[in-house]
Amino acid sequence: MSERPVLTVERLGKRFGAHQALDDVSFAVARGEALALVGESGSGKSTAARIIAGLTPATTGTIRAQGVVQMIFQDPFASLNPVHTVGYHLARPLVRHRKARGKAAVTARVHELLAAVGLGPAADLAAKHPHQLSGGQRQRVAIARALAAEPDLILADEPTSMLDASIRVGVLNLLRDLKEERGIAILLITHDLGSARYLAERTVVLYRGRVVEAGPTAALLAAPQHSYTQRLIECA
Repeated sequence: MSERPVLTVERLGKRFGAHQALDDVSFAVARGEALALVGESGSGKSTAARIIAGLTPATTGTIRAQGVVQMIFQDPFASLNPVHTVGYHLARPLVRHRKARGKAAVTARVHELLAAVGLGPAADLAAKHPHQLSGGQRQRVAIARALAAEPDLILADEPTSMLDASIRVGVLNLLRDLKEERGIAILLITHDLGSARYLAERTVVLYRGRVVEAGPTAALLAAPQHSYTQRLIECA
């Protein structure tokens, strides 16, 4: 990497009682890069994301993040409070992170965020509640909420796994555009090798909490060296 990484994870470990969920995990993500952290359920990938996001403490290891980190969760139906409107969900981080001041400025910025994720008409969408949106629309609102803080890094935890196949590509395209146009780094947490291939320049494979293989995504998927990676590809 030619510049200081946005995220550096060194020898990360996490133990839940007798269970070692993560063991000596290390990787880094550069600005404007997408890195996929791949593995089946129970591999430790979501635990790593929650530790990086500050939602779960690590047992061992070091995490260094440069700038603002925001997270997009797997379930678009649970990540937005049904009581509040879309406009409220987007205005709240704008005010908290001091990205807009005054009602008019906040409203204008909310509309800009909705346009940035391909949702409109902005005034109509801002007035709606989450139950009035499709799953794909909700996930785009979640992405807009992450963008409100002007992040340097987005942690995307299985962001398309609960969406219909026809909607997934649109969300992945949106993440790719944000990466390329805004220089936002993305850590994609996924069990889906197709998503990793589509979005990520590099991939790290986790198996039982340990890194078993890492490298450029295209090369890794074309010629996997570890038997676990080979099984993942065969089952894809």
